[in-house]
Amino acid sequence: MAKPVLYYFNSRGRMESIRWLLAAAGVKFEENLVKTREDMKKLIKNGSLMFQQVPMVEIDGMKLVQTRAILNYIAAKYNLYGKDIKERALIDMYSEGVADLNEIILQYPFLPPGDKDESLTQIKEKSRNCYFPGFEKVLKSHGEDYLVGNRLSKADVLLTELLYHTEELDSSILANFPLLKALRTRVSNLPTVKKFLQPGSQRKPFEDEKFVEELKKSFG
Repeated sequence: MAKPVLYYFNSRGRMESIRWLLAAAGVKFEENLVKTREDMKKLIKNGSLMFQQVPMVEIDGMKLVQTRAILNYIAAKYNLYGKDIKERALIDMYSEGVADLNEIILQYPFLPPGDKDESLTQIKEKSRNCYFPGFEKVLKSHGEDYLVGNRLSKADVLLTELLYHTEELDSSILANFPLLKALRTRVSNLPTVKKFLQPGSQRKPFEDEKFVEELKKSFG
């Protein structure tokens, strides 16, 4: 069976969660990087992008767009979406919470320098006072290894990715959340994820100022 092919920029952005989920599922994938405006125009012209934007993933004969639709398909296909409709609802609920906070983090590297301090403060406050306490409470309520059904799901993978990204911005942000730290360690030690976290994998680095400037030059 053909490997999934991912179409996106050479960055994290809205594709990174898809990379994480495929990696966790043990699925090898290829990347067709969009490096210039011309690359983007070609994809639009040939009809590959339904809404004229990436990410796009070629998988099982489909050209899927919209990040959540792609994540849901991968989760369902590789048994990371719970055993019944109730578990799926919880997994979706937790994943949407992750997405809310991740949306702010996605925008952070591309903000004007004068706006970054305020955004970072917002990320820290929302993490410590809203989202992380909520997830910590879920894990404490049932005492199980994973968020839903005591087995790995899309929600665990996406939350682990989020924890890594927030720690890059503030290394002490998980200090008061022992169960989240334990979840991150547990998911990170899964053989498929452990491989993805190694240098040289398809995981993308943090978008620093140099990267942002190069991206602007390519698409400006």
